Amino acid sequence: MKTLTTLLTVALALVLCGCNTVRGMGQDLQKAGEKIEDAAKK
Repeated sequence: MKTLTTLLTVALALVLCGCNTVRGMGQDLQKAGEKIEDAAKK
């Protein structure tokens, strides 16, 4: 039971880290898109 709890905790931590990475990448892409739009408007 202790091993199962440890594995679930580690899996949850990895999932949360993955979500932060994907969200950060999405924010970076959004900022890049805004820069491209600004350049196209000029």
